[in-house]
Amino acid sequence: MSLIPIAKMPAEVCRAIEVIFTDIDDTLTVDGRLPAVAFQAMWQAHEAGIRVIPVTGRPAGWCDLIARLWPVAAVVGENGALSFALIDRRMRRLYADRPTDAGQRLQQIGQRVLAEVPGCKISADQAYREFDLAIDYAEEVERLDEAAVDRIAQIATEQGATAKVSSIHVNAWFGEFTKLSMCRRCYPEWFGVELDPRRATFVGDSPNDEPMFEFFPQAVGVANVRELAHRMRALPAYVTERRGGFGFAELVSTLLSRR
Repeated sequence: MSLIPIAKMPAEVCRAIEVIFTDIDDTLTVDGRLPAVAFQAMWQAHEAGIRVIPVTGRPAGWCDLIARLWPVAAVVGENGALSFALIDRRMRRLYADRPTDAGQRLQQIGQRVLAEVPGCKISADQAYREFDLAIDYAEEVERLDEAAVDRIAQIATEQGATAKVSSIHVNAWFGEFTKLSMCRRCYPEWFGVELDPRRATFVGDSPNDEPMFEFFPQAVGVANVRELAHRMRALPAYVTERRGGFGFAELVSTLLSRR
């Protein structure tokens, strides 16, 4: 796997970047917590005029809080099902389309997964989701092996759903959306201009970030991207030296020092 160290990102690339799209779990967080350096880095980027937009598999409930309280320009949640932005002190929301029976079909998938894959469970944040089903294989359970993770995804796809593997969950949903499709839809809605991939970067760590890695030519993986790289066809251009939120802070420091 050939990834360029973030230290070698050219100065002209750093100066061009106006927005950082970022995954949350294991990209902003470390061992499930948001380190102070990552939160500080978000503030530094915000104060330098760089938009920060979290793009996550986490639920709508989390996204509402993040859009209100973090120094972010918007947030994309549930793997592209929705986007929230606090604009002029008013919460704005965009949603993807989905079949009317999606909730019932996801419930059936969840029941089958729990019956067939020992050791997993429905994610603790499921109650706050509007569009998808999250199966926990590594967050609040002992990490399952790859065969079990693959089986969870297989069950979802056999039932006609889209399934994506993150660093902690397998997410399943019905509807034609991805993290990337919602980013491309919400950006002109919130900011009045089309999203230019040459003036943006994305930072992530796992297979559900592949569409973003492929779309953004200057995409970045935090160091732990290497652990799941064998599951990906599209990889980021650059990689940080440090893991998770420490790697995110490394990216912001690189951008700001060369602007």
